[in-house]
Amino acid sequence: MEISAAGRLEVRITAADVGKRVSVRRLSDTGVAGERFTDTVGVLTSWTDGVLLITRKSGESVRVAESDLVAGKVVPAAPARRRGPAASYEELARVAARAWPPVESERLGGWELRAAGGFTRRANSALPLGDPGLPLDEALTAVRRWYGERGLPAYVQTATGAAGTQEPLCAELERRGWVREVTAEVWTGGLAPVADLAEGAGVVLSREADEAWLARYQRKGVSDVALRVLGAGPSVWFAKVSGADPTGAPAAIGRCVVDGRWASFAAVEVDPARRRRGLATAVMAALARRALDEGASAAWLQVETDNAGARALYAGTGFAAHHAYHHYREPGNTATDR
Repeated sequence: MEISAAGRLEVRITAADVGKRVSVRRLSDTGVAGERFTDTVGVLTSWTDGVLLITRKSGESVRVAESDLVAGKVVPAAPARRRGPAASYEELARVAARAWPPVESERLGGWELRAAGGFTRRANSALPLGDPGLPLDEALTAVRRWYGERGLPAYVQTATGAAGTQEPLCAELERRGWVREVTAEVWTGGLAPVADLAEGAGVVLSREADEAWLARYQRKGVSDVALRVLGAGPSVWFAKVSGADPTGAPAAIGRCVVDGRWASFAAVEVDPARRRRGLATAVMAALARRALDEGASAAWLQVETDNAGARALYAGTGFAAHHAYHHYREPGNTATDR
């Protein structure tokens, strides 16, 4: 924290620093003996009526009373990343959007409205990568109208935790009653180390998701629209490992999209009875080798924050978190993801 020449802690932030990343120390309200202070680091998203709203990397919003502040300062926009290929949030967001494309889309200024019959929030949410060209309330009204015309709940996908992410927008959505339903993370890593993890023996690659692949996919009863999403992208590959399942479902599957220097991994799933045998690693290694052959050098994937098994697997293959992303649902609509 900031310390004056006299050795005192000082508050060196003001309301003019809204939108900047800050570190603050406040009097603790935990009631735990000996814990006098609580430290919070994040983006200062508002300072109104004596209350600071700070959005952490995880997307969590923390309210701090101005009267409780002990010290505060502006800190660099994002901490130095020690692992994974260099990439901006916007680059990864655009690559991710191409890897999981909607069936229908429309521009709203710098925002993209995306729809795919309700198949996943990612393909059925507004992606704000710039100015919508309207005041926020008008833009959100347009978003709600567009999705309402398609019989879908309106979602806005946002991100936190990296340079150029959208902590202020998250705070504005929450202030307007939009509900955060999902938080996950985008992880990045080098592609070559993944390719070297296993030989990939028994992994079969194809350009289409056949009936066997779909039998292992976690989303059952996949529609034609879903198949269009799964099969679309710059260069799409599906992997499967045959198994002894009486239904014909493979022992393991995976999906990879190659897009320039990037390769994405998704739908890596293993028969519960055959987990912890290296099948997921073999699938990823086989897909990584194919992506290397097509000129990719870096990889990214998405993992939910509560999926401990997947996080351990990906950390073990050299991946690290780049940023968190969130889906905010319009207020008053209780529809669930389909």
